[in-house]
Amino acid sequence: MPSAKRPASAFVLAAGKGERMRPLTSARPKPLVPVAGKPLIDHVLDRLTNARIDRAIVNVHYLADQIEEHLSGRKSPKISISDERGELLDTGGGVVRALRRLGPDPFLIHNSDSIWIEGMGSNLDRLIRTWDDTRMDSLMLLAPVATSIGYDGPGDFQMDPAGRLTRQSGARLAPFVFTGVSIAHPRLFEGAPKGPFSLNRVWNRAIEAGRLHGLRLEGIWMHVGTPDAIDEAEKAISESMKIGSALPGAD
Repeated sequence: MPSAKRPASAFVLAAGKGERMRPLTSARPKPLVPVAGKPLIDHVLDRLTNARIDRAIVNVHYLADQIEEHLSGRKSPKISISDERGELLDTGGGVVRALRRLGPDPFLIHNSDSIWIEGMGSNLDRLIRTWDDTRMDSLMLLAPVATSIGYDGPGDFQMDPAGRLTRQSGARLAPFVFTGVSIAHPRLFEGAPKGPFSLNRVWNRAIEAGRLHGLRLEGIWMHVGTPDAIDEAEKAISESMKIGSALPGAD
């Protein structure tokens, strides 16, 4: 049975340089690049609020002052900053620095540029309901490669009927891509190195233990990695809004 304990905290990755998004990130950090009239990081934080996440720790490095100023007036979720101005710690190192502040319970990890169009209900709520402390060290939200927008890679993971994940390998394409959103238990980081390292390091260990699991996203995930991808994402969002307004009972 899924665990009853509901994550109340999130770690939001917002420290990267956004080099693939240039020239839009030449003088502005990627989390503040607008998509459909709203900065990427606000898409994320609004979704966390709707999922009843009380606290979000946001790491900063590139053009950190702009992110701090943008978030300074935000009331929900409650924001605190993990400052990486002195050294960019990569995804895993960033989480490790914030572990004490995140507490002993499971928490969300959310890329600041991960956005999607919801299907039936909230994907974050589904992810939280699916979390099972007894079987999982991490639970990833995965999108089908075939229906994702702006993604043209080979996929990241294969998933068995029980939800356990293995890496894409060989010439065969993997059916699922990681959306940049997951739940993690602090034990995932036991024995992790100090300093910069990728989350892939702890995920690989969880795969070997059979404790990395996945949940299929319901809806359409958008990989917003380049300026051209913004146009694709905004078109998809606009089309979904038109469809929504045309449904019976819509205002």
